[in-house]
Amino acid sequence: MTLRNVAIIAHVDHGKTTLVDQLFRQSGTFRDNQRIDERAMDSNDLEKERGITILAKCTSVEWEGTRINIVDTPGHADFGGEVERILSMVDGVILLVDSSEGAMPQTKFVTGKALALGLKPIVVVNKVDRADSRIQEVLDEVFDLFVSLDANDEQLDFPVLYASGRNGYASEDPDAREGTLQPLFEKIVGHVPAPDVDVDAPFKFLVTLLDRDNFVGRILTGRVETGTVKLNQPIHALDRDGKTVETGRATKIMAFRGLERVPVDEAKAGDIISMAGLEVATVANTIADTSVSEPIQAQPIDPPTLSMRFAVNDSPMAGREGSKVTSRMIRDRLLREAESNVAIKVTEAEDKDSFEVAGRGELQLGVLIETMRREGFELGISRPRVLFREGETGREEPYETVVIDVDEEFSGTVVEKMNLRKAEMTDMRPSGGGKTRITFSAPSRGLIGYHGEFLSDTRGTGIMNRLFEKYGPYKGQIEGRKNGVLISNGTGEANAYSLNSLEDRGILFVGQGEALYEGMIVGENAKTDDLEVNPMKAKQLTNIRSSGKDDAIRLTPPRKMTLEQAIAYIDDDELVEVTPKTIRLRKRHLDPHERKRAKRSQAA
Repeated sequence: MTLRNVAIIAHVDHGKTTLVDQLFRQSGTFRDNQRIDERAMDSNDLEKERGITILAKCTSVEWEGTRINIVDTPGHADFGGEVERILSMVDGVILLVDSSEGAMPQTKFVTGKALALGLKPIVVVNKVDRADSRIQEVLDEVFDLFVSLDANDEQLDFPVLYASGRNGYASEDPDAREGTLQPLFEKIVGHVPAPDVDVDAPFKFLVTLLDRDNFVGRILTGRVETGTVKLNQPIHALDRDGKTVETGRATKIMAFRGLERVPVDEAKAGDIISMAGLEVATVANTIADTSVSEPIQAQPIDPPTLSMRFAVNDSPMAGREGSKVTSRMIRDRLLREAESNVAIKVTEAEDKDSFEVAGRGELQLGVLIETMRREGFELGISRPRVLFREGETGREEPYETVVIDVDEEFSGTVVEKMNLRKAEMTDMRPSGGGKTRITFSAPSRGLIGYHGEFLSDTRGTGIMNRLFEKYGPYKGQIEGRKNGVLISNGTGEANAYSLNSLEDRGILFVGQGEALYEGMIVGENAKTDDLEVNPMKAKQLTNIRSSGKDDAIRLTPPRKMTLEQAIAYIDDDELVEVTPKTIRLRKRHLDPHERKRAKRSQAA
């Protein structure tokens, strides 16, 4: 059976995972009567909820005597560490572009990586049945993108198909609105080369993905570069410098068949497989026959640009909801994450009760916190901070390319707010349908916490896409949150009478009957300074009748924040308390005297 290895790359939400569903159905991978979920590849709960792909996944379909291994890649820049490694195990890519949105920042990121590796893309203009499609303009954008990324002549001569992943058809005719995906299968077999490999050389395999299984332990996934591996064959793992990490046996070899991993007795060069049997080997290591001493060159990973502090939850309510609250448990979980996710770095603080976790962006770290929370962890999370570095021009900070699609009426507000955050506008053009596309180069520091404000400013209609651009000169002070907060001065239950009188002071984050503690943030002050308040005070009862009946208290519903909103909202002296059921905001120092001392020492 001939073999093709292909990755599907695209910007987030351009329809990769839906297209893979249809490839499954039309290749006969699923029986006609088999019930499968939509977007079958997005198997993780968070992926289903957010509608995005977070983890890269491998699958395979058979079509007319050819096995096609397909890798579905994450479309979001924060998971770029995954994309870079995955592309090293395929021989071709399907570049999916939305017929209306066109080439977006993430399209540029993944396409740049693919072209640099010499891969020749098949371009699929997806969602051609959209009412606002602009097929020819989008194709021109893709061509311009390839030119700007220094594509060679072969890469610029790319085949094009027009498709609707949801409706399951692809065609070389842009006006076709029905059919099957046969033209896409034919293009994959005809355009993507078979793996150029040496089956007779000693066995070599580069680890690109790592996950764990409760029964067989660590599972390493990647492509066999040379030779053949058989069950129980002696193997060893080499690091980048060629040093032996560990020696063992291939206790289990698994190949991909549809959505399943199926045990096989051997695998040959070119196959994408998973393997168990080693306890220490990790991503970017070479697994090879014991006679091999030369490792496969692994793709360097872009550095982390943002970090947060994950601390043991030390609030008065600690341990009430979570089962995993100790620093040892948190440490083990974070180290396990860093082991399988090479874009994350974990450093233990001197006090042993907190950990500095660095990653590629707020979304990536937010997903990690949400996953841990669902596993029963309790954590105290600090405000994100960007990672500076010393460069030729002195102190340098990370910059991002920000592409904003917004209704024309809101463009002035967005430009003004981005200027305050030290962003420079690099392009502004109408994008059709009364919308404007504005491109900025902005320091990452200024974008922390802006997304919520951006959605408010654009009445929820704006779309913002961000992508790491470069390290550049430090931009100086950027104004943070303007408002102070309302801080509870005691412990107890929030009382409606007291909350009613506090509504004049600002916006409340808590409702009647909620458990509070001293130092917890209960609302946003309308003024710039922090204010200590008593949200638990009840009405004094007297034996004198009031002339009128007390009016029933009607409270405005409190403002409840999501995890990402909370992390973006807090200031440097505040924390987000994350437990399996609750998200609370608090001051880092709960005691008011300690807060004053910390403020004085910071000013000094």
